[in-house]
Amino acid sequence: RTPKLPKAVAGAVGAARDKKAVDVVVLDLRKAGGFTDYFVICTGNNSRQINAIADAVADTLRKDFGERPALAEGVHKSEWILLDYFNFVVHVFSRDCRAFYGLERLWGNAERYECADMD
Repeated sequence: RTPKLPKAVAGAVGAARDKKAVDVVVLDLRKAGGFTDYFVICTGNNSRQINAIADAVADTLRKDFGERPALAEGVHKSEWILLDYFNFVVHVFSRDCRAFYGLERLWGNAERYECADMD
């Protein structure tokens, strides 16, 4: 079954996938007591791709939904870029960085959607 995600969250997922992000996952934090409703988590293969994914997400959300991140962090290092849109946060990781921080493990009580399920 396809989750009913807010349009902007689905838009972020689509933009990330368009840039060939891998392991795209959405965590629904609404029942998990998170500070935001959703995390979109994905991986890029290198710093150039990580930047391209984050740029595509930001561009799509600005153009299609009039959304701008309240906060964008990590762009200079490009191991982990975080885009905070208040109701949801987009995390674009390198593979090692994602494994190290283990957000999915940390928020293990959140409902998890693999974005391969969303086609």
